[in-house]
Amino acid sequence: MTDNTLQNEMTDQQRSEWVREQFQKANKHLAENGVLFESVVTNESRYLVPYLAVWKIKDTNNAMYWVMSGDLPTDYIAESTAATARDAIKHFAMAWQLKAANLRESDSADSSSLEYAELLESRAEGLHAIQNQDELWQGV
Repeated sequence: MTDNTLQNEMTDQQRSEWVREQFQKANKHLAENGVLFESVVTNESRYLVPYLAVWKIKDTNNAMYWVMSGDLPTDYIAESTAATARDAIKHFAMAWQLKAANLRESDSADSSSLEYAELLESRAEGLHAIQNQDELWQGV
């Protein structure tokens, strides 16, 4: 099944539910890290249903963050790290590749940290491919 087939098989309601779930996942991750959500900059946030969502979020202290959720680890960075959602995806891809390499080289690496390193590498490769597809970013 191709990516387009999967996207086309989802109903509008399923896509809306997926976006809502990813929004909740992103907010939960922020809250677990001490960042309290205030609002979303929707015109700068991007969704590739059912794979990833990149949210530009403002917290209660007026700080801005890029938060990524989806079929990958949820993560966030300060807005100052990346100018656009595409730049944020590129940053996450590079950061995850480095983190995976560090996990593999760690003296205390166990099977679960090596599995996590594999997941990070796999998702980083996918993110790199997504941010390199100009057709996904036309008009953005």
